[in-house]
Amino acid sequence: MLIRLLRTHLRPYRKPIALLVLLQFVQTCATLYLPTLNADIIDDGVVKGDTGYILSFGALMIGVSLAQVVCNIGAVYYGARTASAVGRDIRAAVFDRVQSFSAREVGHFGAPSLITRTTNDVQQVQMLALMTFTLMVSAPIMCVGGIVMALGLDVPLSGVLLAVVPVLGISVSLIVRRLRPLFRSMQERLDTVNRVLREQITGNRVIRAFVRDEYEKERFRGANADLTEVSLGTGRILALMFPIVMTVVNLSSIAVVWFGAHRIDSGAMEIGALTAFLAYLMQIVMSVMMATFMFMMVPRAEVCAERIQEVLDTRSSVVPPSAPVRELRRHGTLEIRGGGFRYPGAEEPVLRSIDLLARPGETTAVIGSTGSGKSTLLGLVPRLFDATEGEVLVDGEDVRTLDPKLLARTVGLVPQKPYLFAGTVATNLRYGNPDATDEELWHALEVAQAKEFVEELENGLDSPIAQGGVNVSGGQRQRLAIARTLVQRPEIYLFDDSFSALDYATDAALRSALSLETADATVVIVAQRVSTIREADRIIVLDEGLVVGTGRHHELMAGNETYREIVLSQLTEAEAA
Repeated sequence: MLIRLLRTHLRPYRKPIALLVLLQFVQTCATLYLPTLNADIIDDGVVKGDTGYILSFGALMIGVSLAQVVCNIGAVYYGARTASAVGRDIRAAVFDRVQSFSAREVGHFGAPSLITRTTNDVQQVQMLALMTFTLMVSAPIMCVGGIVMALGLDVPLSGVLLAVVPVLGISVSLIVRRLRPLFRSMQERLDTVNRVLREQITGNRVIRAFVRDEYEKERFRGANADLTEVSLGTGRILALMFPIVMTVVNLSSIAVVWFGAHRIDSGAMEIGALTAFLAYLMQIVMSVMMATFMFMMVPRAEVCAERIQEVLDTRSSVVPPSAPVRELRRHGTLEIRGGGFRYPGAEEPVLRSIDLLARPGETTAVIGSTGSGKSTLLGLVPRLFDATEGEVLVDGEDVRTLDPKLLARTVGLVPQKPYLFAGTVATNLRYGNPDATDEELWHALEVAQAKEFVEELENGLDSPIAQGGVNVSGGQRQRLAIARTLVQRPEIYLFDDSFSALDYATDAALRSALSLETADATVVIVAQRVSTIREADRIIVLDEGLVVGTGRHHELMAGNETYREIVLSQLTEAEAA
């Protein structure tokens, strides 16, 4: 998965990578040439007392060192730029894929996991790419080049390398094999920490209301302790790596000096050659250590790449049409024929055999007990998820054939849990219509019964709104969400229990103003409060995903027991009549 992910996203950067490899090759060759020059200075300059030879070859060494430094700086520069670009592209790809997900896919992964995959997981892959460009590219060149140069200096002494390199390779591979499952567990427990922290931040008011601070502290402490435990286990194994490598390095250096001294004593080798051989041994070992450092990162990056690729390979259940319809008659008729929805693997469908017809100029209400499928029914229209059976038609066209932008302009949804984005009142209201004027914003606020409290804010339309709208009350959030949809001016309005946080007076005033504003539009209201929907032109009663009644208030009161039970649970017989 890691190679597949990097291959896909490195393809656009082939030229910078080729230049980077060339620079790394030149600087590694320069690094390999320096010990040979040093050996020549010792054997032909220092030993013979030739000062001119020392100065001339010393100048050559300085020139080679400068070339090495320049090439190394260039390689690191291009490596850092390319790795950052790859990280940016992967984050963008994950974000784009998540944006295409329906509510089903988002629920499958969970918001905390998607956040971790987009941030921490991508960061691990980006770091691996950076280390590859700056370290790993030069490591095999240095290792092979060092072995070749060492063989050129003294073949019998090079036998030490036959023992060193395999021992290092086996030691590192055994450690890496144990690291991979630990890194996967670490990322999963990081997801858990993010989930718990997100819940505690979002539900801060509930925690304080029920005085559950200590319980939540213990819950976070448990998740944090689990992550710490896995991290410590990983750290213990990683702690073995460098001592093992350094032990092998030091023993091999002792062996080289020991056997090299005997060869110098016998006249088969010169002092400068032994010095150069030691330098090449260190270069070979350093290249293995760089590879070791990379191997420490590979298991975690591989796990992260699998998690990222899992998101990228997931296809949304809401698929854009291949030949979208881009124009409608714009009458605003909404019809559902035999509509149904079932979650994958569920024993029972959420909705079954739903028939609904909502016309322009009419208000259609949907009511039912909790869990009867009301919000799911409304979600089928703007394609938050697609119907698994039947059809959802807007002006006679199946919503699955409509261009997503056309559907968004035609259908305006006020969700059950209104969400406001960080910004200002104006930026939130213009979310569905960026070209709306201030006059249109104030008019929408007036209809939504929100004008008064916005005027009281210090900066009016430019007053700041915190993420999620946490700096305004629940009722104010609902009214701003309604105003946002009114600014959009769709043909079909969907209100998903959007008046539940309003007091009765504000609810009545809002519905009165809405009836004038949406007189020519199609309005579908989901509500728990009977007073909100009793004047609707058509009321649809849902029970366990089935339509069990359709009609006006007085008709259903006379002939539908389910509706009658709902009404009498809120109103007296006289009030209901």
